[in-house]
Amino acid sequence: MIVRALSPSKFKHLLPFSHFIHTYTVPLSTSPPSIFDPQTKPHPQNPTKTLPSQLFLRPFSSLPKTLPLNRDGNYDESPCQTLLICPGCGVPMQDANPKQPGSLLNRENDDNCENPNPNVPEKPVVCARCHSLRHYGKVKDPKVENLLPDFDFDHTVGRKLNSVSGARTVVLMVVDAADFDGSFPRKVAKLVSSTIDENYTAWKDGKSGNVPRVVLVVTKIDLLPSSVSPTRFEHWVRSRAREGGANKITSVHLVSAVRDWGLKNLFDDVVGLAGQRGNVWAIGAQNAGKSTLINSIGKHGGGKITHLTEAPVPGTTLGIVRVEGVLPGQVKLFDTPGLLHPHQISTRLNREEQRLVQISKELKPRTYRIKAGHSVHIGGLMRLDIEESSVDSVYITVWASPYLPLHMGKTENVHNMLEDHFGRQLQPPNGEKRVNELGQWVRKEFCVCGNSWDSSSVDVAAAGLGWFAIGLKGEALLGVWTYDGVDVILRNSLIPHRANSFEVAGFTVSKIVSKADQASNKQQRQSGKKQKQSELKAEVAAA
Repeated sequence: MIVRALSPSKFKHLLPFSHFIHTYTVPLSTSPPSIFDPQTKPHPQNPTKTLPSQLFLRPFSSLPKTLPLNRDGNYDESPCQTLLICPGCGVPMQDANPKQPGSLLNRENDDNCENPNPNVPEKPVVCARCHSLRHYGKVKDPKVENLLPDFDFDHTVGRKLNSVSGARTVVLMVVDAADFDGSFPRKVAKLVSSTIDENYTAWKDGKSGNVPRVVLVVTKIDLLPSSVSPTRFEHWVRSRAREGGANKITSVHLVSAVRDWGLKNLFDDVVGLAGQRGNVWAIGAQNAGKSTLINSIGKHGGGKITHLTEAPVPGTTLGIVRVEGVLPGQVKLFDTPGLLHPHQISTRLNREEQRLVQISKELKPRTYRIKAGHSVHIGGLMRLDIEESSVDSVYITVWASPYLPLHMGKTENVHNMLEDHFGRQLQPPNGEKRVNELGQWVRKEFCVCGNSWDSSSVDVAAAGLGWFAIGLKGEALLGVWTYDGVDVILRNSLIPHRANSFEVAGFTVSKIVSKADQASNKQQRQSGKKQKQSELKAEVAAA
C-alpha cells in the first residue's frame, strides 16, 4: 500500500488523527455493514448528524477501495470526515485504482523521501494528478478527467451562500484582468446580489439575515500595460461588474500574485470583513487564478502556508478545499472548483491551442490603420470587418496573446483565407481537421462611434481570447465573426492606447514569436552544420 511506503514525516501529514475516527449509522436489527462493501448503501455526507452510532478505527494502510465520485470536497464544517481529501485539488483520494480520480499510485519517488531540511514545513502528500500538474504542468491521464461528475455549484456552494443563518459570509469573486468579461462569474454575482437584498430586508425586520460581503478581486494585473491608470481601471472594473450583475460590491482589489501587488491590503480587508468565525469563499472561472491567489495570501498572513495545486490548466481544482490556518481566528477559507464558462472560446480548444491563446506576458498593442472593405484576423478564431465607415481611416488595435498570428487584407478575400490558411498560417485551430471541429462561424454586427483618432473609444471583446480596440473620429459599421456560442460584447475601451508603429498588410507575428523563430532557426542551422561536419569526419575516417 502507498502509505506503508511513506516516511513517518510524510505519514503524519497524510493521515491526521481526525481522519481515523468515523461515525456510521448502525441499524438496530442488523449487524454493522462492511465499510468497504461496494454493495453497501453509501453513508450520508455528514454522518455525525445520525442518532445511533458506533466508532470505527480505520487501519493505517486502508484508504478507500472504491471511490465515491463526488466533487463536494471537504467543505463540511464537521471535524469528522468520511473521506481523505487531496489538499491540492479537493478530490477524494484512493490507492486501489490508478485509472480512477484521486489515485495515489504511480507517483514518482521524490514524494517518499525524508525532508532534507526539518526547519522548512513539508508539503502535504497529494494525488497523482496534482503531482503531475505541479512537476510537469500537465494532467497525467486526461481520460480520468471524464470520470468526474459535473461540479454542482448550486448544491455545494450556492445553498451555503444563500443561508440566512450561520457564520458571516465573505465572497471573494476572482476575475482575470486580461479576460474580465469572459471570466466574470455572472451567475454567482446575480445569486449573491439577490441574497444580499433578501437577507438585508430580513435583518432590518429583526429576523435572521446573514448578509454576504462581496470582495471583487481582479487578478493578473501585471499582464496589463504599466501605462494603465489604476484609478481609471478600478472605475472601469466597477462599471463592468455592475453590468455583470454585481451591484452590491463591498470592495475592489487589483492584485498580482506573481508580482506580490495588492495582496497585503486584500488580506487586511478580508480579515476585517470575516471577523473571528467567518467563512470566506473564493469563486471564479476556470484558470482565473483562485488557487494561486490563496497560496499567496497565506504568505502574508504569517500563519499556515497553503499548497493548493497551481497550473496553467483549466479546472485544476476538482472539489472544494477547506483551507484552515491561513486567516486568523477560526475563519475558514474555501477554494472552489473553477466555474466552467462555455461562452469562452478557450473551453473548446485543446491543450496545445490553449497555450497559444493564453496570455502569460504583458500585453503589447498591435495596431492597423485601415478603411472600409478591409478585415483583420486573430489566428483562425476571430475576424473583424470594416463594412461601412463615415471616415477614411479606422485604427484597429489587437490585444491578445503575442503567440497568435494576425492577418489584414481585403474583405472580399476572406473566403480564400478560410479555405487556404485556417489551421496552417492562421492558428489556432491547429490543423485542418480542427477547423470543422470547433463549430460554425457566425456574424455579429456592431455600430460604433468615437471622437478621437489618438485613442480607442470602444472594445469588441471575445470571451477567452482578447479584444479589438477601435479608434475613430466618426461612425463605423463592424461585422465580427467567430465560432457559434462564443460571447462577443461591445464595451468601453479598457486600454485606450495604441501602438506607436502600424502593422503591415498580410500575415504578421509579434516580435516575441519572431525572435523565438530566429533563435530556433539559428539552432537548427548550427545543428545541421555540426551534423555535416561529423558526417564528413566519418567519411574521411572510413577512407
